Amino acid sequence: MEFFMKKASTAELDAFYPVREECRVEVPKTRFRLRAGKTLSARRWHAAFSEDGHLDIASVLRRIQRGGIHPAIKGVVWEFLLGCFDPNSTFDERNDLRQQRREMYVTLKAECNKMVPVIGSGKFITTPLVTDDGDPIDGAPNGARHDVSDKKVIQWKLFLHQIGLDVVRTDRTLVFYESETNQAKLWEILSVYAWMDNDIGYVQGMNDICSPIVILIENHADAFWCFERAMRKLRENFRCTSTSMGVQSQLATLSQVIRTIDPKLHQHLEELDGGEYLFAFRMLMVLFRREFSFVDSLYLWELMWAMEYNPNIFSSYETSSAGTTPPNASDKELKAFGKFERNNVKTGYAEQHGALSVFLVASVLETKNKQLLKNAKGLDDVVNVGLSLSLCACYLYISPFIS
Repeated sequence: MEFFMKKASTAELDAFYPVREECRVEVPKTRFRLRAGKTLSARRWHAAFSEDGHLDIASVLRRIQRGGIHPAIKGVVWEFLLGCFDPNSTFDERNDLRQQRREMYVTLKAECNKMVPVIGSGKFITTPLVTDDGDPIDGAPNGARHDVSDKKVIQWKLFLHQIGLDVVRTDRTLVFYESETNQAKLWEILSVYAWMDNDIGYVQGMNDICSPIVILIENHADAFWCFERAMRKLRENFRCTSTSMGVQSQLATLSQVIRTIDPKLHQHLEELDGGEYLFAFRMLMVLFRREFSFVDSLYLWELMWAMEYNPNIFSSYETSSAGTTPPNASDKELKAFGKFERNNVKTGYAEQHGALSVFLVASVLETKNKQLLKNAKGLDDVVNVGLSLSLCACYLYISPFIS
C-alpha cells in the first residue's frame, strides 16, 4: 500500500513538471513526496480564507512546514510567502493591488519594448545588440540598431543577450522549456527586471530563481512581481563588485560556524585550500537549485520561506522600511511567524541575511564529516563527496523547528 502511494505521488508530481524523455537519465532523483494530511492541499488552502478573504497564515505555515505545498496551488501560496500580499487583506483589496501591478508591468515593458522591440514579441535574443560603448552591432534585431549614449541603457542592452544565453540553458530538461514562447517569457521577465533594478541589473543565477516562478504563475505580470519579491529576499546574493561577491558574508558566517562546531573539519578544509568555503558559493547564491531535482529544490525553498516568514514582510516592502515586530508579542501574534523567525523573535536575535541557508549547508557538512575527513583530498572531492546534497541532510537541521 505504501509503495502504491509513493508511486501515485511521484506520477502526480511528474505530471506537473514533465521531464523530456531524453533527459530522464541525467535528472537527480526526486525525494519529495506528497503526503496526505501534511502537504498543504488546495482544499486546506481555500479553507484557510475567511468569507471576505483574510488568510489564516498561521495554519498555512504549519502545513507547509510539515509537508510542503501541492503543485496545483504552489504559485498562489508563494505570492504570500514572498510578501506580494498581506494575509490580513481582503479578496477585493488583493484584486485591486494585482490590477495596479499589472498596469505597472505594462508600463515597464512598454519602456523596454520602445528600446528593444523584441521584448513582448514571444521571441528572445542570444546575440549582442551593442558594443561596450553603445555602438550598434551589425545583425542586431530591427529596432535595436541605434546609437546609445545613456550609460543605463547601454548597460541594460549589454545584459540582454547574456540573459538569452542563460535562458537557453535554464531547466533545459523540462518539457516546459521546449517551447520558445516559454523561454521568451523567462527572458522578458528577467530583461524587464534588469531595467527596473538598475542597482543589480542581471547576474547569472537569477535565471535559476526566476524559472520556477515563470512555470508556476501563468500571467507575465504576476510572475514578474512574484520574482521581484523573491529578489527582495535574495538580491544581496547577486550584489557583486570587483572586490566582493554577494554571498561573501554568508561564506564567512559558514566558516565561523564550522570552525566552532567542528574544528577538525574546518582545519581539514583549510589544508585543502577551502577555508574560504568558496565551494559553497553556488548553493548559497541560488538556494540549492542545482544540487537538487527541480521538485526537491522547490520544496526546500517553500519550507525555508515558511520558516523565515514574518507577517510584517508585506508592509515593509510596500513602505520600503524594515518591518518591526511588536515588543513582547503575544503567543497568538507569534503564531503568524515562521518557526525559525519566531525563534529569532523570542531570543531577540536579529537574523543575518541568509542565516537559514548557511545553517543548512553547515548541517550537510557536519552530516558528511567522516566522508570528508576520509575521502576529500582536494576541493573537487569536497564538492563531489561532501556536498552531494540530500534532502535528508537538510531536513536533519530543520526538523527540530518543525517538531
